[in-house]
Amino acid sequence: MNSNTLFISGGGTGGGIYPALSVVEALREAAPSAHLHFIGSAAGIENTLVPREGWAGYHAVQSGALHGVGRLRQIGSLAKILIGTWQAWRLAAKYRPRALFLTGGWATFPAALGCWLRGVPIIAYVPDIEPALGVKVISRFARLVLAPVPESASYFRRGVPVEAVGYPLRRVLLSADRARAVAHFGLDPTRQTLLVFGGSLGARSLNTALAAILPDLLAEGVQVLHISGKADWESVQARRAALSEAQQASYHAFPYLHDDMGFAFAAADLAVCRAGASVLGELPHFGLPAVLVPYPHAWRYQKVNADWLAARGAALRLDDERLSNALLPTLRALLGDAARLAAMRAAARAAAVPNAAGIIAARVLEVAKIAHRGYSDQYE
Repeated sequence: MNSNTLFISGGGTGGGIYPALSVVEALREAAPSAHLHFIGSAAGIENTLVPREGWAGYHAVQSGALHGVGRLRQIGSLAKILIGTWQAWRLAAKYRPRALFLTGGWATFPAALGCWLRGVPIIAYVPDIEPALGVKVISRFARLVLAPVPESASYFRRGVPVEAVGYPLRRVLLSADRARAVAHFGLDPTRQTLLVFGGSLGARSLNTALAAILPDLLAEGVQVLHISGKADWESVQARRAALSEAQQASYHAFPYLHDDMGFAFAAADLAVCRAGASVLGELPHFGLPAVLVPYPHAWRYQKVNADWLAARGAALRLDDERLSNALLPTLRALLGDAARLAAMRAAARAAAVPNAAGIIAARVLEVAKIAHRGYSDQYE
């Protein structure tokens, strides 16, 4: 059995998957001899988002949500977690990993339990500032907890080892620059560009609010990059088709962007988006001011993220119920104030943590006691 085996686990939404994949890039560079196995949930979107190439193994285990769901679903989830724990326990026995690195999502709880029962060291990364309940529980038997900002430590009980390391970004995002981004989307470099996007699944309230004010924005000379999500894509296409030819030239809509998302960040002067964990890394890296609209039908994780950036002057928080009345005047005020936008850009850049993926990879390899050569300047 390979002595340099590592388990990676994350799933449920892009919020848990993308930071894991970013760290995997750095792990492959720092320790190319390591054998990486990914553990995901049987029904999660990681089954399509996580690339299969280059993995020593991809494994799906049973799991389910216990928090924020009804009693019947909790009972079903508990049964799945028990099965998933047994599956992870068997995987740990078979492959004997040096460590488990997890980032959150349903699959991570049984993966963590199964590995812990086998004595495998666990390193947990908290994508959001406030950890989810599952990560709080896992932290009690984790060797190390890594977090995006120092303030995350206050959410854990005393004695839990928490280190602030920033938010890891994929290399394809880091390589994007404004000049290439403007050319990529066919934008006018003399005009302001607004980027509007939801999370990995889109955001209907943002799409609806943008539709209501789109004619005004286009009439005022603003270019719009809109990532709608696949659920609303048909209605977005129909709305774009109803625009004049001149308006269509300034409205660039997409159902989803993966590798090209870095270009979208680099091209934008201002963003309107949810406040999922990735904004803690993406907006600071690109120095992108934002109007953050936390997802209202969940726990307060996104509000905490939005408030952290807003408190530093890098963003404004606009709650979902105020979108229809406040979005257009808010955008006009920001886009019409060059000095304010410049100050927000500087504040965003000041919050950036370079090398986050490389730093996390190095800590994982240290805990796993696997020799590594560190990270390169590609993560700067």
